[in-house]
Amino acid sequence: MSMDINWLKYSSPQAFYPLAGRLIPWFACVVVVLMGVGLYMGFFVAPTDFQQGEAYRIIFVHVPAAWMSMFLYVVMAVWAGIGMGLNARLSFMMAQAIAPTGAMFTFLALLTGAMWGKPTWGAWWVWDARLTSELILLFQYAGVMLLRTSIDDLRRADRASAVFALVGVVNVPIIYFSVQWWNTLHQGASVSMATGSKMASTMLTAMLLMTLAFWLYSIAVILARVRCIMVERESLPVWNEKSAVIQEAVEAR
Repeated sequence: MSMDINWLKYSSPQAFYPLAGRLIPWFACVVVVLMGVGLYMGFFVAPTDFQQGEAYRIIFVHVPAAWMSMFLYVVMAVWAGIGMGLNARLSFMMAQAIAPTGAMFTFLALLTGAMWGKPTWGAWWVWDARLTSELILLFQYAGVMLLRTSIDDLRRADRASAVFALVGVVNVPIIYFSVQWWNTLHQGASVSMATGSKMASTMLTAMLLMTLAFWLYSIAVILARVRCIMVERESLPVWNEKSAVIQEAVEAR
């Protein structure tokens, strides 16, 4: 029996809607387990840092949140680029759904960074290159969302926000390499592809578990949000011809 799956058929909102509904509970369950284990290991099992003491434990939230803030922006820009290139409405919807989650992780990274910076640097905020570029990333997420809501025409809003997202990608490598390009207060990477990990194995395991939990959480939330976007858009005049098909998918749930 052939196990080939025609994934291309899920490129339409009508087919993707029920698929997303089936996937969300699975991702949510895995997130609860991973986050519970990751937080337990990070806050109760990982050893105390010999330099920063217990204050360092904020990294088990701060670092994964910072990674996700950059990763999600790149993913959002990729979806926006696909939407621009192929005129694919599902791609525009995915980019729209990603922006709030990316903004949330960026805010969480800035908040936990401030909580970590106070005992480490003696200040809640400094105009460090890494911190400043991360703050700019939050403004970029806000710009993508505001630009979409400020334009009434759906197609123009999709394309304008997509262009804004694509242009803003240049900030992501600036954030990542800022500690190497400039003399900053922010410490260098503890985990990298080139040098490996400078952390104890328990610390690294807890951080990777939290990163995976945040990643799967993002998928679950984005899938839930894109389903809401589909329902919202089908009520607009431009979506009237698709309303019957999507309504069948909604009622099937």
